Amino acid sequence: MAEDHGPQIKDDEQYEALREQGESKEKAARIANTDRSTAGERGGKAGSYEDWTVDDLRERASELDIEGRSDMTKDELIDALRNH
Repeated sequence: MAEDHGPQIKDDEQYEALREQGESKEKAARIANTDRSTAGERGGKAGSYEDWTVDDLRERASELDIEGRSDMTKDELIDALRNH
């Protein structure tokens, strides 16, 4: 039986499984609190990073405080953004 993590966590079992996999508390909570019936319907509206310019990729990397972005190639920026 999953431990009760309080009213802020909707799916305690999923939260615990994600934490055991090494996910942060914040990420585990976001995933555990997502309505599964609509989760797949959202997103997909932004263009692929491959379609972005290097300047746009660097700007997004700056927003996320990715270090070394000014020296990265387009492929490195895309990888850094996807794995942030």
